[in-house]
Amino acid sequence: MTWETVIGLEIHAQLSTKTKIFSGSPTAYGAPPNSQANLVDLAYPGVLPVLNGEAVRMAVKFGLAVDATIATRSVFARKNYFYPDLPKGYQISQYELPVVAKGHMDIVLDDGTKKRIGITRAHLEEDAGKSLHEGLPKQSGIDLNRAGTPLVEIVSEPDMRSAKEAVAYLKKVHTLVRYLEICDGNMQEGSFRCDANVSVRKVGAEKFGTRAEIKNINSFRYVEKAINYEVARQIDVLESGGKVVQETRLYDPDKGETRSMRSKEEANDYRYFPDPDLLPVEIDAAYIATVKATLPELPDQKAARFASQFGLSEYDAGVLTSSKELGAYYEEVAKLLASGKEPSKEQAKLAANWVAGSLAAALNEHNLEIGASRIDAARLAGLLGRIADNTISGKIAKDVFEAMWAEDKDADAIIESKGLKQITDTGAIEKAIDDVMAKNPGQLADYRSGKDKLFGFFVGQVMKATAGKANPAQLNDLLKKKLAG
Repeated sequence: MTWETVIGLEIHAQLSTKTKIFSGSPTAYGAPPNSQANLVDLAYPGVLPVLNGEAVRMAVKFGLAVDATIATRSVFARKNYFYPDLPKGYQISQYELPVVAKGHMDIVLDDGTKKRIGITRAHLEEDAGKSLHEGLPKQSGIDLNRAGTPLVEIVSEPDMRSAKEAVAYLKKVHTLVRYLEICDGNMQEGSFRCDANVSVRKVGAEKFGTRAEIKNINSFRYVEKAINYEVARQIDVLESGGKVVQETRLYDPDKGETRSMRSKEEANDYRYFPDPDLLPVEIDAAYIATVKATLPELPDQKAARFASQFGLSEYDAGVLTSSKELGAYYEEVAKLLASGKEPSKEQAKLAANWVAGSLAAALNEHNLEIGASRIDAARLAGLLGRIADNTISGKIAKDVFEAMWAEDKDADAIIESKGLKQITDTGAIEKAIDDVMAKNPGQLADYRSGKDKLFGFFVGQVMKATAGKANPAQLNDLLKKKLAG
């Protein structure tokens, strides 16, 4: 590999406040265009912004969760530029003195190792409006409902070296803001999106290459595709003797490519200066302590607890804590399986396997979140209880699970109606083995002459003869004895 990729992300997380950051307009998504914008949002002369304290509290909450420094004094600045959907002609943001500075987040790489990604800062700012084009041939409409919506922009250090690392970091931040309940994380509605700063340099070089910024990507899949395309494009430019231009680019998912939007502005192009209409934000230690006391158990803390308390692997614990709701669901299943007591390691592992396995696969297939699962925790625990007490085998349990997903019945009702109870009668299993051995004398002779791999063949035949209901452990023990002669 001749080239090294350098990536930094700027993540825009829309804060879940009920009203905008500097006005009392509501922030609910989906309202008719321009129905949620008041005089402040529309930048009428003489109106003054009033800072929403809840937005500050949420930003501080995020900063504390990433071990960042919380500024005791931060300042809002005017970022001047002209866009049709920015009626003020400037965006109120933070620049030199943001509310959150210097934090970090650890991600897990494909090989299982951890990597620390630096967070340069997280600053508060207002969102702009939105240009509309659909249904407006040869025209553009402006919807200012989004103007003034509070954002926390989370700026990373350029610490990522591949698109996969960038996606892992983005997912980690996405999980965290949802745990903290400061952002709903809805990427389709634009509540969580990012800009990716991408450059390449020769392996071993210290100086960064010229970067391009890919704007407003709102899908994990698109982030990976956009970065990979941009890296390949820049390498091609450089190896062809050209120069990468510092610019802002747009990712087109239909064509799978990035394309130039405009030259990239430098900070001095925006002519930042402190907003004269807003006082500096001063935060004392008592306020920080108050916010810190409201922090929930964070994803990494929960994963560590799952590993130590339930004996789960680091991977399983990571999967089960990928969302707050999934972690809660898992804990409920494990607790119900243990009849309300502390689950044993075996019960915790059984619950983990099914929640992270069959249930997660079904949710993915139907594009559902855990909150919309067709099988609640009590019904899944009921199914796992029948595996644990040997009423059904793990294989039969998968059939029962599918039936439970399709119809609103519990495991016992399905097992009873379909006659799926496991065969644990030793005599019945022995008879099935004898019948199979009698029907396959050639394979029996081969096994006894040393072809041990035929053991699996006999297991399969007996399972077929018993419709998959023979107890696997009993079958294995009895079959070994019978085959030994």
